[in-house]
Amino acid sequence: MNQSNFLKVVLPFKDKVFRLAKRLLVSTEEAEDATQELFLKLWRNKGKLEEYKNVEAFAMTMTKNYCFDRLKSKQAGNLTLVHSNYKEKETPLEKKVENNDTINQVHKLIEKLPEQQKIIIQLRDIEEYDFEEICKVVDMKPTAVRVALSRARKTIRQELIKKHNYGVS
Repeated sequence: MNQSNFLKVVLPFKDKVFRLAKRLLVSTEEAEDATQELFLKLWRNKGKLEEYKNVEAFAMTMTKNYCFDRLKSKQAGNLTLVHSNYKEKETPLEKKVENNDTINQVHKLIEKLPEQQKIIIQLRDIEEYDFEEICKVVDMKPTAVRVALSRARKTIRQELIKKHNYGVS
């Protein structure tokens, strides 16, 4: 089977494949990837396509199976089946508890910072002062304030990542 014959067989149901993938994977990008992956598999096996009575049905089955595999895979942790017309109005209890726990951890980590970084992060990220005001309060140059803030944020970020990844890897 040459390229033009392959395209004549496959192109008529391209949109159907994409819509099925989009329905199952929710994400447009994931659906595009699934569609591309399916057509690549079909192209690799183009010699066997003539054996199938209904190539479209075969392609739809392949799409469904690929999408279910993606949803089950570890790398699809951010993919979920979502019903599009349902919006939960308030945050679930587990998420609230998780958020409160993270906030408490951040407060504890801020307390462990050197005094100068602690003051700068408090003024900038919690009190929302601008850099000019912070420079006056701590009697530092703007560059030094930015560096101290950056180091404080980096320390907090690294500690949170370490804590969240504990026992995972």
